[in-house]
This record gives sequence, structure tokens and C-alpha cells, in this order.
Amino acid sequence: MAAKKKADNPAFTGRNVALTEIAQTSGISVAALKQGLHEGALDFGYAIPCGEGKMYRYYCPDKQVWEKLGYYKQDADPEAA
Repeated sequence: MAAKKKADNPAFTGRNVALTEIAQTSGISVAALKQGLHEGALDFGYAIPCGEGKMYRYYCPDKQVWEKLGYYKQDADPEAA
């Protein structure tokens, strides 16, 4: 994909885009998104281990989601969080 011009970029805030929001937009299930982030197959976010065991937190910054998926929404939908 060609680099987008700076003038075309939205005003990114570093907002963590909810996996449910990405799932609705992409048509990929939340479980598949989690697995892809955990395994490193998806590169628009991070699976961060928390505590011991198999618990993870997921961080998908709005800029990376936009760059990889072309999706951007300035304000999060409270229902999607």
C-alpha cells in the first residue's frame, strides 16, 4: 500500500480500538483477532500478558488499525467497549 499523505491522516489519539469494534468492521471474530494478535499474525496491535497463566490484554492503537485496516473512528461507541 502506498504511503498516505500527512494531510490525509486523521487526528490520531492513541485510542485503544476495541476488538469488538474491529470485529464488526472487518468481519473477523473477536476470538480470531485475539489469536492472531497473540501469535503475531496480525500486526495492528499487541497481546500483552497480564499476570500468570494465559490471560492477555489487547492494545490496538487507532493509528495502527487505520494503517493496516483502513478503519478509523474518532469517538468510540460505548456499546463496542
